[in-house]
Amino acid sequence: MSANVGTRLSTATPYIRDLNLQVRKGEIKIPQFQRPFVWGDDQALRLLDSVANNYPVGSLLLWRTSEKLATERNVGDFVLPETDDLSPTEYVLDGQQRLTVLYSALGADPDALGFRALYDLERARFVSGRNMGPALHLFQMRWLYQTTKLLNFRTALQSHPDAETLQERFDALVDVLTGYQIPVVTLKDLTVEEVCPIFERVNSSGTELSIFDLMVAATWSKNFDLNQNVQDVAEALDPKNFGNIRGTTVLKCLAALRDNSTSRERILALRQLREKPEDMDSLVARTTQALRQAVDQLVTDFKLYSLDFLPYEAHLVILTYIYGKNNQLTANQVKRVRQWFWRTSFSERYRGAPDDFVTRDLSSIQKFVVEGVGDLEALGAIPSRDTLKAAIFRKNNSRSRAFMLTLAKHNPRNLSNGNTIDTSVALSIYNKKQFHHIFPEGYLRRNRPGMERNYILNFCMLAAAENNTISDSDPRVYLPNLIAELGPAADAVFESNILPPPSSFDYAAAELPDFVDARVDLVHDAIEKLCTGNH
Repeated sequence: MSANVGTRLSTATPYIRDLNLQVRKGEIKIPQFQRPFVWGDDQALRLLDSVANNYPVGSLLLWRTSEKLATERNVGDFVLPETDDLSPTEYVLDGQQRLTVLYSALGADPDALGFRALYDLERARFVSGRNMGPALHLFQMRWLYQTTKLLNFRTALQSHPDAETLQERFDALVDVLTGYQIPVVTLKDLTVEEVCPIFERVNSSGTELSIFDLMVAATWSKNFDLNQNVQDVAEALDPKNFGNIRGTTVLKCLAALRDNSTSRERILALRQLREKPEDMDSLVARTTQALRQAVDQLVTDFKLYSLDFLPYEAHLVILTYIYGKNNQLTANQVKRVRQWFWRTSFSERYRGAPDDFVTRDLSSIQKFVVEGVGDLEALGAIPSRDTLKAAIFRKNNSRSRAFMLTLAKHNPRNLSNGNTIDTSVALSIYNKKQFHHIFPEGYLRRNRPGMERNYILNFCMLAAAENNTISDSDPRVYLPNLIAELGPAADAVFESNILPPPSSFDYAAAELPDFVDARVDLVHDAIEKLCTGNH
């Protein structure tokens, strides 16, 4: 955090009652970019128990600003009052689940909706108020700050057989809760640009918060809804199974086409279009068309049927940029797109690449594709045979994803029956597990426990039903059996999976290292051909 930001940071420890009063007045609000209240009763009761035991429950992070985020969410089920546009509002950046519980349990009206907690004085524990009727020993926690109701309950408690013990327990509970203070850190009058990096790092709830979420809230007006624009883009891509595109990816595409950059600064600069919705409409239309063209090529040329198998987000952003600048590509330009895609995927060019690196590639790749200017080798080297032999199959790794797409490009056929595999199903968002260990994982674990099982070169595509049938069988038995059943078609079926043909490789005697040694040349040659851009 910069020194300038640090001078506008304040800390305080208000009582729960004071926090709840601010919430009730609408001075503290939960902005739309936060997820809804999701805690279950057990989590809420544990929080109250921690407070009752005087345990620390963590701090709240608030952003105090006079800039209104119009798409605000109420606290849980509670409809809170609006505040005038001149009054600063404190928006919750971190701690909304805890704040919602404290307000719902201790600050809401007794008859209001939402989570209700009772304190069972006999068992000395908090319980949910759902479907529980009144009882002498059950204290309605929403009465805590309502003096008349609290005193009436305490008076009625005198008729309980164990009144003295329960009253002492009750007094101790009230004393702790009314004296409990919550640490609060407030960021005062920071701009969206200053809050953004802080906001992106807040992840205590386990749900990643992104620049997109903040931008939606910070740009909303009656005439401008960034979230709706992104939904429109997603709907346009849905027929191609790309409707789950991330909001941040769309923002990068918008910023790339508007400002030739994917940096945070240029994404935040999109806020300027809030005052010019017609310009945003034009930019969204242009970006949507470019995204459609980019996705069409990803599907057609690369058998990429789902974002789950895209090696890098940068591929989609840069390809969208190219189509946004060039409505049509020639055959040679499409060839150079293929060269760029395969080389950068297998060389892991965009692994951990910062936005400024991707920004530089916008213009340089555009120049390479459109004009043929640039060094092909500079895009990334084709992995060596030794690199391929050592590579491990991981679904979130670009090289693994590129390998899956390489398999798909060869129109693989099922080893079990020779039928063509529907790669659009195997590489769909719903079917990420239709990949088979040729030397099964269970077999290797049982018979070769010290051997690596997940080499890329130990995988092929196989329909789920056949995969389950093979299970953990001995490959020196099941593969020769499949070869025999395939008969004269065996070589063609195996070659469609980039596997050594049975006519030149003895599967009945091979161990995994032998198989990897035999397959690596085939896979390397297949990758080399793809990287020429002719396939």
